[in-house]
Amino acid sequence: MSDLISIRRELHQIPELGYKEFKTQAYLLEKIRSLPQEHLEIKTWKTGILVRVKGLNPKQTIGYRADIDGLPIAEKTAYPFASTHEGQMHACGHDFHMTIALGALEKLAYKPTDDHVLFIFQPAEEGPGGAEPLLQTNEFKAWKPDNIFALHIAPELPVGTVASREGLLFANTSELFIDLEGKGGHAAYPHFTHDMVVAASYFVTQLQQIVSRRINPLDSAVITIGKIEGGTVQNIIAEHARLEGTIRTMSPEAMKQVKQFIENAARGLELGHECKVSIDYGANYHQVTNNGELVDRFAEVTLDQGFTYEQAPPAMTGEDFGYMVKEIPGFMFWLGVDSEYGLHHAKLKPDEKAIGVGVQLVESMIRKWRG
Repeated sequence: MSDLISIRRELHQIPELGYKEFKTQAYLLEKIRSLPQEHLEIKTWKTGILVRVKGLNPKQTIGYRADIDGLPIAEKTAYPFASTHEGQMHACGHDFHMTIALGALEKLAYKPTDDHVLFIFQPAEEGPGGAEPLLQTNEFKAWKPDNIFALHIAPELPVGTVASREGLLFANTSELFIDLEGKGGHAAYPHFTHDMVVAASYFVTQLQQIVSRRINPLDSAVITIGKIEGGTVQNIIAEHARLEGTIRTMSPEAMKQVKQFIENAARGLELGHECKVSIDYGANYHQVTNNGELVDRFAEVTLDQGFTYEQAPPAMTGEDFGYMVKEIPGFMFWLGVDSEYGLHHAKLKPDEKAIGVGVQLVESMIRKWRG
């Protein structure tokens, strides 16, 4: 455990954004190559890594995925091992995810199971999304697993408790970037301008009506605008404004509906405010839908190992692991890490005792897969 805690702390110091995980990839490769290589095969893809542990009597391939990127957040944990990359932090627990994967990989490198096991160290989960393009690569297709699973830390759960569920676990998500172009001018002569601060303010309110009046109340959706930019100084009417936000839905159909309603509203805004509206949906993630049979098996493994299993509610959080379970039967589970602060918070401090729990559960699940 002391070695794994050291690994987690070293990874915590070098968070990198999507497809820029160069130090992280080099660090992981160094650790992987320090293991016995007799049963290991290693491939790289961009800044990611695929490691196959060859089975002793293989009938299938079991996949396990860990994401490796950080977030553009300035850390405020006061850790002695805090991030050395200014403005970047492992604020979503990916340092834990990588460490647990390395711990389970080490166990299997020394003592392989009957089946092949594919460890996936995936880049760019936080954006722009690494899972979907990875699935299309020859490297992945050559070793494509028959089943797959992954974990995500859960700050609100105590160490020793995990949670999952059959069916929908994570929502469909889409980024949302809206640019409005009008006509600026002097604050004293608004009738000569097309004010984009007014247009943007009106549009934010209109977007909220999509959820309350256009989407079936039984099919949940969220539109959040988290950032507004517009104008230059107080006495100039803004020629440009930008809205940045996110869309979350519990079904792919609702996501399509929300986007169509946004585009319809944008056309109306262009006419009513005499402006040009451009929409960019950025990164889009498919919902994580868990295989019920595999979740039931994982619950049994959890209890057999002496830990607590709970039924998880569906969450509006997004995870590009959804693209993997869309193609491959699998599941994701929440791992309790007992942190006062939540995911994507600058003060997130997961309890490191959860690393051992994660390694034990991942290894046990892999070894009991056939059963």
